[in-house]
Amino acid sequence: MADQPARPVAVLIGPPGAGKTTVGCALAQVLGVDFVDTDALVETTSGRVISDIFVEDGEPAFRELELEATRSALGTPGVVALGGGAPMQPAIAELLADHKVVFLDVTIAHAAKRIGFDGSRPLLAVNPRAAWTKMMGERRPTYERLGTVRVDTGDRTPEEIVDDVRAGLTGLTGADQR
Repeated sequence: MADQPARPVAVLIGPPGAGKTTVGCALAQVLGVDFVDTDALVETTSGRVISDIFVEDGEPAFRELELEATRSALGTPGVVALGGGAPMQPAIAELLADHKVVFLDVTIAHAAKRIGFDGSRPLLAVNPRAAWTKMMGERRPTYERLGTVRVDTGDRTPEEIVDDVRAGLTGLTGADQR
């Protein structure tokens, strides 16, 4: 029998400010596995920050780098956090089909407290609150469709969120598991 390819124990998706990186690091530590953040992977492999990629090369170039980072990350046996827009790419959504995907949900009030809507997030650079609300309205159906587990992160500690993620992943059985 051939060895199974490495797979993440969980893939975290959600909007900016949902806590994907913070929760992903905490979850990986609790589970004793590695953590991979695809945005950080893009920055490491390209040698540039995401906002510079957007400005210098445009969003399509960034999305291609994001797709390659996602393909790479999904081959690791840890916890993976995707950038907020990654699941909107049909190719990435297709890659997630057989994974345990956790949708970290958050309201704009809680997201704003966490990320402050600074200039490092290119898609939120102009009128960040309106842009976040519009973006979330467009992305929510995809997050909900892809998520096998949904966890609200608003006004909660990373430890509380990790507990809910673990309970949700443990509760996946039979037809619920991907």
